[in-house]
Amino acid sequence: MADKEQKLFNDFAPVTTEEWEAKINADLKGRDYERALVWKTYEGFNVRPYYREENLKNLNYLDTLPGKFPFVRGNKKNNNDWLVRQNIFVNDFEEANKKALDILGKGVTSLGFLFKDCNKITKQDLGVLLKDICLEAAEINLVCPTDSSNCAKLLAEFVSKGKWNNENVNASASIDPIGTFILKGKLDKNAISRLKPAIEKTKVIPQFRIIGVHGKFFANSGSSIVQELAFSLAQGVEYLTQLTEAGLSIDQVANSIKFNFGISNNYFMEIAKLRAARLLWAQIVKAYIPKSDDSAKLIAHCETNRFNKTIYDPYVNMLRTQTEAMSTALGGAHSITVLPFDAIYEETTEFSERIARNQQSLLKEESYFNKIVDPSAGSYYIENLTDSLVDKAWALFLTVQEKGGFISAFREGFVQTEIKKMAAKRDKNIAMRRENLLGTNQFPNFTEKMETEFDGSLFEAIDLSAEDAQIETLKPYRGAQAFEALRYTTDVYSKENKRSIVFMLTIGNLNFRKARAQFSCNFFAVAGFTAIDNNGFANVEEGVSAAKSAGADIIVVCSSDDEYAEIVPAVAEQLDDEILVVAGAPACADELKAKGITNFIHVKSNILEELKSYQTKLGI
Repeated sequence: MADKEQKLFNDFAPVTTEEWEAKINADLKGRDYERALVWKTYEGFNVRPYYREENLKNLNYLDTLPGKFPFVRGNKKNNNDWLVRQNIFVNDFEEANKKALDILGKGVTSLGFLFKDCNKITKQDLGVLLKDICLEAAEINLVCPTDSSNCAKLLAEFVSKGKWNNENVNASASIDPIGTFILKGKLDKNAISRLKPAIEKTKVIPQFRIIGVHGKFFANSGSSIVQELAFSLAQGVEYLTQLTEAGLSIDQVANSIKFNFGISNNYFMEIAKLRAARLLWAQIVKAYIPKSDDSAKLIAHCETNRFNKTIYDPYVNMLRTQTEAMSTALGGAHSITVLPFDAIYEETTEFSERIARNQQSLLKEESYFNKIVDPSAGSYYIENLTDSLVDKAWALFLTVQEKGGFISAFREGFVQTEIKKMAAKRDKNIAMRRENLLGTNQFPNFTEKMETEFDGSLFEAIDLSAEDAQIETLKPYRGAQAFEALRYTTDVYSKENKRSIVFMLTIGNLNFRKARAQFSCNFFAVAGFTAIDNNGFANVEEGVSAAKSAGADIIVVCSSDDEYAEIVPAVAEQLDDEILVVAGAPACADELKAKGITNFIHVKSNILEELKSYQTKLGI
């Protein structure tokens, strides 16, 4: 067998990188290599079209084992299992308990209880909420916007007086005064130091992490992955520094922190993000000289981002969350929340919640993602992404530290400015369709009409700033909002008026007219207009007549560049109030503009601004 294998290998001569590059350049036929094949990421580094073994030579963590410092390969040694978390909004404690017991029998292993105000919760309330729940079998997470340690202390007392082995109870609170500062713009001078007694009170539960660092706030405000990673680590360091200075040990503080990351649809980059996060956090904690390497483990709860979720064609959200859950699982998350596909625009239904749970069950029970430790280890591509994220995130982290730490950098406005610049870049790319939101800015469902009535807040950023905010805050939003507002405006207008019709006047060269008609139909359907495609017309007169008969408001001429100089003016002469549009950017554009033909759509168009303009022209 060994001889056969050796003979097989001998049949294939090794191929050098130089030979690969020569072959690629030959296939490019003169096109620029960098522009054609190199991906320029939001993260500030370029991704090559391929990687080889030689690209791993300078990576110094590859010989580490899973479950060992610096934990880049995961916190576990023997498996890649994670907790399936579902959140429950607690309006009634008894009803919340019933729902918790129900979903625990349907695959959930982690419960997130979301409260409006933790200060009002009593021991009796907590007893009702956790009745009949085995705290050794399910993780309990308490989430409250008031940053009160009341819930955490009550849970510690509840567990201590119960029948459970405290060592086996897995829980977290979500106390994050810095996160509150980010969203509300206020930070009490002693907000962090007040965490000390809460940590001491809850140490009876070794696996109770009461501090939550919310990186998802950055992700849902339009940040890059590097920014989310660097700013989250900088927040974590604020807690480490201030609480150790207050008298706690580094082990006590580090073991009280849980990171809450958002997960985007950038599949491989998100896998690398979690690996990079563990490596960097381990090195940071090590600098404080903990007694145990285990204190340097980064525990990450991951939630699918809201940034890329949509209200139009909402079932596409399931495709988004599935790939996001996959990358999170492969990256080695401690627990995962998959947001139901309708979570952004309505109270989630039993159906949508079941689908969200089952998305994780499929990854475990059918795909066995929970069985293999660090499945991406050794991947030339992912290992290099991990290394690049480590370098860029560390550089940004150091910049924050040079400004006095996260709180100082945020007061200065540095963090907000960096995220706003990145968000503006992403918004522009979405408007130009360089970043696609399927069903919203690209390939919309032509027949979908929004019947549900929404108020304007759904299409606006979430502003939680306090009235007496001391600083500019982050305002989470969704990248689709501007397009959704555009289409919703059309839908509302069309309930009382005729829905605007865009007619494709296809004529001339078959290949060009078909391609440009498809592009134009997709372009105008994004705004909710009715797009009418056609096989082709023999002449201009026939096409214009058909357009008028269809009641067209906009007529898009779809042909080849060579034919536009003659066809377009002929169409223009026969129009009345219809808006004439040319599909493409022909060489004769200036000549056509001189004749009063000024509307052109093409792949470089800012589709958002163009469609707003057409709505205005149509009186919508």
